[in-house]
Amino acid sequence: MKAVRFHAFGGPEKLVYEDAAKPVPGPGEVLVRVKACALNHLDLWIREGIPAYKTPLPHISGCDVSGVVEAFGADVDAVEIGSRVFIAPGLSCFKCRDCLSGSDHLCEDYKILGASTDGGYAEYVKAPQKNVISIPDTLSFEAAAAFPLTFLTAWHMLISRAALRPGQDVLVLAGGSGVGSAAIQIGKLTGARVIAAASSDEKLERAKKTGADFLINYTAGSFDKTVLKLTEGRGVDVVFEHTGPATFGKSLRSLVKGGTLVTCGATTGPKADLDLRYVFSRELNILGAKMGRRAEILQVAALVGAGKLKPAIDSVFPLSEARAAQEKMLSRNIFGKVLLAP
Repeated sequence: MKAVRFHAFGGPEKLVYEDAAKPVPGPGEVLVRVKACALNHLDLWIREGIPAYKTPLPHISGCDVSGVVEAFGADVDAVEIGSRVFIAPGLSCFKCRDCLSGSDHLCEDYKILGASTDGGYAEYVKAPQKNVISIPDTLSFEAAAAFPLTFLTAWHMLISRAALRPGQDVLVLAGGSGVGSAAIQIGKLTGARVIAAASSDEKLERAKKTGADFLINYTAGSFDKTVLKLTEGRGVDVVFEHTGPATFGKSLRSLVKGGTLVTCGATTGPKADLDLRYVFSRELNILGAKMGRRAEILQVAALVGAGKLKPAIDSVFPLSEARAAQEKMLSRNIFGKVLLAP
C-alpha cells in the first residue's frame, strides 16, 4: 500500500510518500480502507519526536480516520465488510481499574492511534474492534474524520471537566483551530454565551458563523481587558485554553472569581508563569483535560450524526501531499481541520 512515513524525527521534510506493508488484522482487530484522515497538532509533535510517546520508526501518523471495513481478524463479530466507519482514536485495555470504572482515557496502557501505533496517513489502517464505530449514510467520510479527536477533547473539557452550564460565559482561545471551532459549537449547544478569540478577522468571521456571540482579535490588544469590558468587569465563568504560555496569564485574568480554566494543550510551549496569590485569592480552578472517555465520543458522534454539531473543514489534500498539509497547519492560516484523502 501507499503511506506517508518518517524514518527520523524532524521537520515536515522528513515525511516520505512511499510503499509500506499493508497491515494484517490480528484477533479482535479490523482493517479499514482509509477514505479520509484529519491532521492534528499531535501529528506535528510526534513527527518532531516527543519522548513520552515512544514512537517506533519508521512511523505512520494520523489519529482521526474514516473509511470502509476491508477485513477483520478472529474473534470479531457484528462487523460487516464494506461498512462505513470511523475510528475512535483512544486505545485502552478495557481491563484495568480505570477502564472498568468508565475512565478509559486514564488507562495506564492508554495509547493514541497514529502516535504510539501506526495511523491513518496510509491507504489502510488496523484498529481494535472496540474502536471501530459506524457512521450514518448522511455523514461524509471527510466530516466523519474531522470530528473525533477535537470534538471529543472539547466535549470532555467543557462538559465533563468545566461543567459548563446554560447562561454562563465561556472564552474560547484559538477559536479558528479545529478544537476551538468544536468548543464554540459545544458552548452554544450548552446554552452558554461564547466569546471567541483568534488571530485574524477572517478567522473571527468564520467563528461568528460557527456560533460565537462576541469576537476578539488577539492582535488588537490585551484580550483579557476586552473580556472584562464585554462582561461589564465580571469576567467569564470558563476559559477554554490550549495555547499555553502565550495566553495563560491573560486567560487567568479573564476569569470571574471562582471561575474555571480548563486546558488540553500548550502549542506555544510547556511552561507558563503563574502568580499563585492570584489563583488562591480569587478561588480559581485550573483543570487539565486529556482526550475523553469512550462514552463521550459516542455522545459526540450522535450529535454530529444528527447535525447538531458540525466539524469545520479547511481543506483536503491528497495523501501524497501530506508534507504540504502539515506545512499549512504550521502556517496557522487555517480554520477548522486539514484532511488527507488517499
